[in-house]
Amino acid sequence: MIIAVFPGQGSQSPGFLTPWLDVDGARDRLAAYSDWSGVDLIAAGTEWDAERIRDTQVAQPLIVAASLLSWNALDARDAVEGVAGHSVGEFAAAVAAGILSEEDALRLVGIRGRAMAEAATAQATGMSAVIDGDQDAVVARLGELDLTPANYNGGGQMVAAGRVDALAALAETPPPATRVIPLAVAGAFHTRFMEPAVERLREAAESVQASDPRTTIWTNRDGSAVPSGRDFVRALVEQVASPVRWDLCMGAFSDAGVGGLIELSPAGTLTGLAKRALRGVPSVAVKTPDDLASARRLAHPDA
Repeated sequence: MIIAVFPGQGSQSPGFLTPWLDVDGARDRLAAYSDWSGVDLIAAGTEWDAERIRDTQVAQPLIVAASLLSWNALDARDAVEGVAGHSVGEFAAAVAAGILSEEDALRLVGIRGRAMAEAATAQATGMSAVIDGDQDAVVARLGELDLTPANYNGGGQMVAAGRVDALAALAETPPPATRVIPLAVAGAFHTRFMEPAVERLREAAESVQASDPRTTIWTNRDGSAVPSGRDFVRALVEQVASPVRWDLCMGAFSDAGVGGLIELSPAGTLTGLAKRALRGVPSVAVKTPDDLASARRLAHPDA
């Protein structure tokens, strides 16, 4: 089974879209994506600096647009038997599975980014990666500090989220055998601090047409496969304020017999996690158009 995965926020970097503009039709697609999302994605992906594209309302549509651009360029739908996205990457996965149209996905992710950016201004919050250590001990320490395990990324990585003073205390006195690395994000995503954004996204999502998936799609909620398009959209909405269980998604990939993993642009994070959690499974990170040939060979080994 070949599974396509779509990255989340933090995977972007300045200028990463530049090589994709040489792909046929890319500029026209990005122009449409920009109109739908309310962000100048060509400028964001080719000209803007790291600080500017770190802004949640820019980063989220930029990442989804890049994923869809590379997904269309890959043109391997016949070989991909399952899809999943990490956090905002679930919107690109929903398009790849046929649940949402590109227009609906970009409109919703534009709203999501703006709503989450606004929610993040209410209190001084953030996120930090916690690397290695015993998971139960890490969760216990987060509970002591009133922090939330926002991302269970697998491969010995968890992300803590909450007030910045609590994150500072975590860095000062981390759980045994761990490293704590502050993340360059604007707020405590996937926690109770994002509840205002959930309501705004829910209202917007009620007006979209959701089709049932044409391929297996797993949800960040609990790693389960979701057969209903409408149920998947509901999970997309609720995920804004709920932990990302990428560890359970990777467990589901293993149970399904994954034979290869293709991560779409801006790639690298999810294939890195898979190298630790899905040892021996071949993977390709599609960072630039030059990587498409390797991804196609993984999808069609006998071609």
